Amino acid sequence: MAKRFNEESPISDVLKQFIQDHKLQAGMDKIDVRDAWKNLMGNGVNNYTTEIMLKGTTLYVALSSAVLREELSYGKEKIVKMINEELRRDLVKDIVLR
Repeated sequence: MAKRFNEESPISDVLKQFIQDHKLQAGMDKIDVRDAWKNLMGNGVNNYTTEIMLKGTTLYVALSSAVLREELSYGKEKIVKMINEELRRDLVKDIVLR
């Protein structure tokens, strides 16, 4: 049976506790990274992005343009830094562009 709390709690605290209790953080991280990529890269890159997948600390991004893939490969460290700043924690350590 679920625990009941008698004191009032903000919904953000309740959701954080629920995510922690049910071990849902890995799934939430995948969604957060996908959203951060879309927000940071803009429409130009998103039009050529076919798949975004987080496995461990590596972000795999499938692109349909070889030219764009080559261009983004020069700034991998900057992209990692931008995504981690957007997420406010060090989640992504490497990016693999394919």
